[in-house]
Amino acid sequence: MFERTINLIGLDNFNKLKELKILLVGIGGVGSFVFESLIRIGIENITIIDYDTVSLSNINRQLVATKKTLGKRKIDVAKSHAKLINENINLKLLDVKLTNDNINILEDNYDYIIDACDSLEAKISLIKFAKEKNIKIISSMGMGNRVDPTKIKISKLNKTINDPLAKKIRSILRKDNIKLDIPVVFSEELPLKKDAINSLVTVPSVAGIYITSYVVNNTIKLS
Repeated sequence: MFERTINLIGLDNFNKLKELKILLVGIGGVGSFVFESLIRIGIENITIIDYDTVSLSNINRQLVATKKTLGKRKIDVAKSHAKLINENINLKLLDVKLTNDNINILEDNYDYIIDACDSLEAKISLIKFAKEKNIKIISSMGMGNRVDPTKIKISKLNKTINDPLAKKIRSILRKDNIKLDIPVVFSEELPLKKDAINSLVTVPSVAGIYITSYVVNNTIKLS
């Protein structure tokens, strides 16, 4: 099943990826593409946190969303889909809205925390938790109201531009004297001025793939 991946990166590298323990928070526009690519690379130990159900407005950009999955919990849809790709996958599902008050439900032995959620409070809490527990983390910044996926970059939180969400996070973390060296995926594109947050699949999907690529490239070394 993973022969072409193994032939490209080698069995030792494949096994390193396979054994990673990942926490993925949010399985929407960005997170669903992170999840899909993690599975297809062969990573088998994934905890997913998401409290939402699939709605009609999700269909334009989220892999968990189809007309057949409307109203279902996103984490359940994700599990069913993952098992169709790799029956050996080891998934832990948490149907909870992550906040500062319940952050301690998380384990402290993840290899990576991937923040793909929409909540400012959850993002701050995850960064603080990762710092405290010395866990690697990468966080997705704002992808809404943007149309150009070529503007998406991986950088540090203190190096982002044109991202109001990143600016808010920096301001909060500075007050708590937390270093702003957190890896993030962000867009250099100025968001379009709209009354609400809207999305095209081409932007969050690329952000999700970039996140998985970051995890892979920081786990294995290829010449």
